[in-house]
Amino acid sequence: MSDKTVLISQQGAVRILTNSNPGARNAITPTLYAELSAALTDAENDPEVGAIVFTGAGDFFCSGGDLNLLAKRRELPASERREKLEGLNNLIRAIRDCGKPVIAAVEGGAAGAGLSMALACDMLVSARDAFYTVAYVKVGLTPDGGATAFLSEFVSRQVLTEMCLTGDRMTAERLHALGAVNRLTDKGAALAEAVALAAKVANGPQRASARIKTLCRQAHRATLEEQLEAEAVYMVESQADAEAAEGIGAFLNKRTADFSTLRRQKPNAS
Repeated sequence: MSDKTVLISQQGAVRILTNSNPGARNAITPTLYAELSAALTDAENDPEVGAIVFTGAGDFFCSGGDLNLLAKRRELPASERREKLEGLNNLIRAIRDCGKPVIAAVEGGAAGAGLSMALACDMLVSARDAFYTVAYVKVGLTPDGGATAFLSEFVSRQVLTEMCLTGDRMTAERLHALGAVNRLTDKGAALAEAVALAAKVANGPQRASARIKTLCRQAHRATLEEQLEAEAVYMVESQADAEAAEGIGAFLNKRTADFSTLRRQKPNAS
């Protein structure tokens, strides 16, 4: 048996990263931050990988922080508690900033920091019966891992406040209606659907996709002028890229573009 928290597998051009702590509903372990961050970096640098799926082992995505560990942190100085919390923050940044598309596949539910990790991904596929909860208030804690930032992109201040003050569960169907969940599946089918979605985007232009990720990530908080400028900068870069030459050439010649080969080559100077 592997003692790794993050299990790594591959289906075609899709790298699957599995948080494996099923005995505790995949609660966050001390090693998850470093292992998952390293696995994301490795996938980003691997030319055989076009997209990434992040999921949890068994029938639950992630129940959040281990309360036994959190209870012990009360004994630490504030500076050490903050240092440990930065492990989560850095992981959220690693998911958000990964240059390749990251898709969450959620079964069962996502609670606390598990919710943050799911929403940090670029897209989210969820089983219809899964639930999502901020939960912290029930144990006298406040949200972390960007939960309030991510949720505020989809829900009103009033709904966000209700979720955080009550810790009540929100259904996958409601999050889907609000736009936070891309696709709903039957129970047990989230991973397969997420891999299929990942395979669809994995064959796209890698560098253009990374630019698109950045534009989409900042669009909700940028002004129109800021977004026009960012789009112009990336369009100028993309026009000079070999990916554009391949994509436009393939379209004009009525053939399928081969971006996978370009992924294995160094980018041209622009």
